[in-house]
Amino acid sequence: MSLITALARMEAVREGRARPLATVRHRHLAERPMVFVPLTTAGEAGAPLGAMVGTERDAPLLLVVPQPRDRDLRFAFLAELADAVLPYVEGFADDVEREQRKETDPETGKKVPVEVELCADAPQLLVPSAAGVEYVRLLGRSMRFRRTAEQDPDSPYPAPPRVPLLGRWLTHFGERARLPGSSLLLPMTQVLARHWATGQSGVEDQHLGALLGWLAPPPGTTGAEAALRAELARDAEGLLLCPPAGPATDPVFDNRRLAPATARYDRARAEAAAAPEAAQAAQAAQAAQAPLHRAEREIRALLESQLRPTWDAVWQGVDLLRALPEGERVAERWKRDRWSYTSHRDRVAAGEPPQPRRDDAVTAARKLAARETAHARLEAQEALDDPLVMAGRRLAGEAFAGEVTEVVMEYSEAKVPRPRPLVTVLTDDGPLLTEGVKVHRVLPDGRAQTAEFVGHAPDGGGALTVRLTGGMGRGKVPDEGSVPEKGDRVCWTLFEHAPRGGPELPDPERTPWTHGGPPGEAADAPDPLTAEDLL
Repeated sequence: MSLITALARMEAVREGRARPLATVRHRHLAERPMVFVPLTTAGEAGAPLGAMVGTERDAPLLLVVPQPRDRDLRFAFLAELADAVLPYVEGFADDVEREQRKETDPETGKKVPVEVELCADAPQLLVPSAAGVEYVRLLGRSMRFRRTAEQDPDSPYPAPPRVPLLGRWLTHFGERARLPGSSLLLPMTQVLARHWATGQSGVEDQHLGALLGWLAPPPGTTGAEAALRAELARDAEGLLLCPPAGPATDPVFDNRRLAPATARYDRARAEAAAAPEAAQAAQAAQAAQAPLHRAEREIRALLESQLRPTWDAVWQGVDLLRALPEGERVAERWKRDRWSYTSHRDRVAAGEPPQPRRDDAVTAARKLAARETAHARLEAQEALDDPLVMAGRRLAGEAFAGEVTEVVMEYSEAKVPRPRPLVTVLTDDGPLLTEGVKVHRVLPDGRAQTAEFVGHAPDGGGALTVRLTGGMGRGKVPDEGSVPEKGDRVCWTLFEHAPRGGPELPDPERTPWTHGGPPGEAADAPDPLTAEDLL
């Protein structure tokens, strides 16, 4: 926890209300996101109980599994979910723009410009909390390996063709959510906690109701009181006034309301199945179906009472985030998400197989390296976009800001002399600098400039001297605006603004057998279907 975060949490406790940790929004928020609020059966994380999904705040789609132990009802739920989500996800695939990229020519090995398609926008899923992200990954894993009737005519439980397709998309969203800075799949609690500090712990911030209690407490109450009510307050029947955000349900609700309703549904279904089916007994059969419909409506009403408060809370969080202006570099990270969406669209269209259960060694190493690079890039960009975040880096000794007091023009001693000006900055910060350490700043045109630390002021004051080493052009005279003038306010960072990844990893064909390669015939064969692939 940074010093800025600690101070903000103490202020939140003192004032009884959440305090801002950012002045801009550091995550992309789509104009039309899809909110997904799932519920699972207690004791069986993979068995769906219900969900509320949609893009319209006032018109959510409620999906219910009256008896989660019934395989047919679970599969029907997944099919309905696919029918609800896939049109939204696929709706961004056809609106494209042209981009110029450099790719390696397989014959010459040189980089050549290639025109490629990039989707103009991408879908965005919002879930209540980090547990919802894990549930999306679980759903994707359980759905993408389902066999359809066309793939396996002998399958006892063939899936509709769109169910495995949704599983592949959910897996992609879940994997992308692990990349720092990605916005394809966002947990509302983590996004809100990134922009506001509450007077409770980070674990308590995972409760969406308690978090919103600190952000927008009711009139006459403090954030601590609102959070406590959201976590513990119950009605006369012992049910929580603020249902949990899922996917797990409240045990009291399960025992007192849901379990009896499910038992009534089972009895009604058994009676309906035993009713006569002859034509002359049509009226009796219809009468036997009435209790079944009533029991199903009761379960739908119960699950809606648990899902709707969370649904409204997610949209309340969207309103709070929309009030913040978007950070300058958020669009760059969203463009990376658009490339990710476009690439997966192309893989699906090309008929490639679904993502494997386990990555090979090279793929896993590449993912890890990409996440490390993305994490460093995200931290740097957030600091450059937000003066409040930069203040935290300055307090940590990772940056310093001040006024330029002197600029001395010097040149290198090379055959062709290059400008190497000495810039002295008067600052109150205490950066962790040693002679020769590289520092970086953003030029007015957005480019990055590098310099190296020369030393402190002889009198021991707060003046620091750096030597500019880049960002001034290729001529003997520095480009206009590339050298600060006396009186300018500048900010230098000890971290790079565009961190680069490590060395490239070998292709799978060149991977040693100790790390899973080279692939053989056995590696190319599809994994056998197992019981754990089904919910």
